Amino acid sequence: MNGRLCPKNIWREKEFERICIRPRAFWDEKQVALKLGIAVVSIDPVAQQLTLDSGDKLAYGDLIWATGGDPRKLNCPGADLAGVHSVRNRADADSIMAQLPDVEQVVVIGGGYIGLEAAAVLTKLGKKVVLLEALPRVLARVAGEDLSSFYEAEHRAHGVDLRTNVGVSAIEGVEGKVAAVRLEDGSSIPAQMVIVGIGIIPAVEPLIAAGAAGGNGVNVDAHCRTSLPHIYAIGDCAAHANRFAEGASIRLESVQNANDQASIAAKAICGDLHDYVATPWFWSNQYDLKLQTVGLSTGHDQSILRGELAARSFSIVYLKAGKVVALDCVNMVKDYVQGRKLVEAGAKIDPALLADAATPLKELLPA
Repeated sequence: MNGRLCPKNIWREKEFERICIRPRAFWDEKQVALKLGIAVVSIDPVAQQLTLDSGDKLAYGDLIWATGGDPRKLNCPGADLAGVHSVRNRADADSIMAQLPDVEQVVVIGGGYIGLEAAAVLTKLGKKVVLLEALPRVLARVAGEDLSSFYEAEHRAHGVDLRTNVGVSAIEGVEGKVAAVRLEDGSSIPAQMVIVGIGIIPAVEPLIAAGAAGGNGVNVDAHCRTSLPHIYAIGDCAAHANRFAEGASIRLESVQNANDQASIAAKAICGDLHDYVATPWFWSNQYDLKLQTVGLSTGHDQSILRGELAARSFSIVYLKAGKVVALDCVNMVKDYVQGRKLVEAGAKIDPALLADAATPLKELLPA
């Protein structure tokens, strides 16, 4: 969620052209030279020049690095067998769809949003799905235990064989194709397809090789500038100090972050400097559930449930040192919209009032 392509969208619930950010004609009209299928292999920040994989050179005045990341691969035997897929671009989706008619059972590895959304779509398409998560619960890195438990129950109710605390030791194949997934306990799960959703690796190697500061991504300042002159970075690959993470340097893999950082970088190039202070927000669609998140719940020390999980319409408010830092809202749009201001204000509110779902959140915002 959601600097990525949502499996629900790319697996043919919508035509591909409908989910493009802009149609191809847009770039021609704006006189933007859109060059696809070209990779940058090195950067010369002194000469302000790129070397492309074709060997050609390309000069720049200012450069914006918006490469996102590459899907993290399994580190086990059989990871490259035919039938092992990631979900990152149209080619991935096309490859999966082409194989599905010959698939009865799919193993999804990873219980984050990519894995859960993939499991939901594949189940809807009539496939048997086994979802494996190495941690004790799904969504462990991005949500509290209540939300994890809710989504685990939902997927199981839809027929997904969801297993936590399990590790994969190998992908087994027959004639070069996936046949089973072997677990660390020695058991084996038959499968004709494996979907791997275990995160991304920021695609920043040429920048780091050119001397840009970074580690988990490339470091940028409040104006999205890297440590190299005339080079900016935005989106999934850009590590930045975020006020909603108490100033910690983080990467945000979301559409919101990519769009808002793009605006900051473009304005900075034009001499109009603004600090990046945008409020993080995310979403995920699974089955008939719409999850909307605002803020960052990492490090919270208290969570408040508004509504009932069983009603499949509720919110979870996350607090840290008494301040509202984030909300997860499931089929609860009003709480998501109104809770945003509580997050932005870092409001301190009586937990009993937050728990009263009959009280609109906008009424709790301090004057």
